Amino acid sequence: MLVFVICIWELWMLCLIIVTPPPLIVVEANDGTISVASAFAAHQQVVQDRDHKFLTEAVGEAYKGVECGDGGPFGAVVVRNDEIVVSCHNMVLKNTDPTAHAEVTAIREACKKLNQIELADCEIYASCEPCPMCFGAIHLSRLKRLVYGAKAEAAIAIGFDDFIADALRGTAYYQKAHLEIKKADGNGAVIAEQVFEKTKAKFPMY
Repeated sequence: MLVFVICIWELWMLCLIIVTPPPLIVVEANDGTISVASAFAAHQQVVQDRDHKFLTEAVGEAYKGVECGDGGPFGAVVVRNDEIVVSCHNMVLKNTDPTAHAEVTAIREACKKLNQIELADCEIYASCEPCPMCFGAIHLSRLKRLVYGAKAEAAIAIGFDDFIADALRGTAYYQKAHLEIKKADGNGAVIAEQVFEKTKAKFPMY
């Protein structure tokens, strides 16, 4: 009888363990405690602020390139350990080189500066979604993360090649890329998309 009671008790305790939700995990803060959800949200905000900072630099390069007459309204920044390695813009006109896009130029300059052919410990911020050529360069250089501001459609709308998005999105090459790809949102996307309208009167192709 005693054995039967013990078995029933153990079964009851097991049921309690299964149906009882786990305790809420909290993260200690200076002013008390905050939930894990709040801590995650705070972390996400830090990442977003960081991304906005470097994306703004890339957008600034896009304006700079047009003002200097070097090329189209595109900029790119390579970052390592939260420090800017290089900040570049499109150099197609200045170099008389159709491959001198902002991302390719930034990758070339970063590799030279760091004296290495792989940038696996670096990220790249581009003012606009990279074209197939630039995405290929990003892949080959082993950059670990790509953050871009404007979608390709923003460039297409004012005259740039319309194959950019169709040639890349939805392909296995794009989907299976080793790097993290992030499309900026909020104000980061807005300032990146404004580049095209604000510079179209100064860029020769128009």
